[in-house]
Amino acid sequence: MGDGSVNMSFTEFQLIGFTDLKGYRPLLFIPFCFILVYTLFANGVLMIIIAKDRKLHAPMYILIGLIAALGFFVPIYFIPRMLVGFLWEMNTITRHECLIQMFCLHFSGCFQSSILLGMAVDRYFAIIYPLRYNDFVNFTNSLIFSAILSIRNAVSIIAMVGLVAPLTFCRTNLIYHSFCEHTSVVNLACNDITKNYLALTVAFSITSSDCLLIFCSYVIIFVVIFRSPSGESRHKAIHTCTTHIITIVIAYISVTAAFVGYRVATIPRDARILTSTMYHLVPAICNPIIYGLRTTEIRTQIVKCLKFNKIVTY
Repeated sequence: MGDGSVNMSFTEFQLIGFTDLKGYRPLLFIPFCFILVYTLFANGVLMIIIAKDRKLHAPMYILIGLIAALGFFVPIYFIPRMLVGFLWEMNTITRHECLIQMFCLHFSGCFQSSILLGMAVDRYFAIIYPLRYNDFVNFTNSLIFSAILSIRNAVSIIAMVGLVAPLTFCRTNLIYHSFCEHTSVVNLACNDITKNYLALTVAFSITSSDCLLIFCSYVIIFVVIFRSPSGESRHKAIHTCTTHIITIVIAYISVTAAFVGYRVATIPRDARILTSTMYHLVPAICNPIIYGLRTTEIRTQIVKCLKFNKIVTY
């Protein structure tokens, strides 16, 4: 499946990530299967807890629920296919499936950035304008804010994936990756891919601008917090904001590691795939633990559910 004429384009790809490990590749089934089961269970529990308790239907908890929903669905986009490839070497993915997978993964990445921005905005108004919080953070404003970010993300990712669709893949159909990551697929094309990298840069600039806005928001928030008199409300504000910051740091460290991995030639290609994969998985793994342990209201509901189940069992 090597060279072909410029007029011919492959309609199927082979995802051959981690084949440098040779005989050890099937062993990857164990950790990734565990990650899939854990992320589905942990994020599922978090979503159910937030959905069932009316006290947790405030904007901040709804955003946490959306983060959990991402952590639930993102692994489904690509881990099951990886597991099949690891055990049975069934690595084929059609061109259309590849584009759909690419859209889902990159849109989820932008959506995660938007949720983190939403959390920063929510905390900004809660702490800077506590008496007018309900005026700013109401249903109408939240809907407008969400719609603007969703349309922005959708247009960006549709344009990015749309520019991949007409490309001619005549060189090879072997993708050294475990899923259809944009750069890995585009680099197989025989066409000029300048527009594709421009679209990727635009998508990356969206998350970068979100990161900048988040950073500025929390700088202002912490300046106000530390100028306020010490007490229980100050301690609670610091605790809540720190929880969100831990989530934000994990998300952006993951994306930075993946970004650097593809731009440093000396990094082994399996390490690049791992950083790219963990960019999608680390938030899904860590967020249920962070919010389950550090958010008092959620932790209380989880403990109640565990105690209730224990009583029912007995």
